[in-house]
Amino acid sequence: MNAVVKVGGKQYYVTEGSEIYVEKLDCAQGDVVTFDQVLMLDKKIGNPYLTGVTVQGEVLKNGKNKKIKVFKYKCKDRSNRVTQGHRQPYTKIKITKIG
Repeated sequence: MNAVVKVGGKQYYVTEGSEIYVEKLDCAQGDVVTFDQVLMLDKKIGNPYLTGVTVQGEVLKNGKNKKIKVFKYKCKDRSNRVTQGHRQPYTKIKITKIG
């Protein structure tokens, strides 16, 4: 089964067994998370959401991404590589059940 789920203002295309990275959720590692904002299931499209359909997943990890590298160009200067300080927090979820 395939589904499109809305989590944290973004849409994710998921299948059973897939792992997704979403914006940080308030849950611990090993918790079961249920998403009820399902936009599409196989070929059925909701208006805006499907009723009676949920997607369950298990939280694998809470963490932060690596710092991003930003290239800034200055004319006739050799310092063009800058590491920015922002690291976006995320939650890694494994989809276990769609239905």
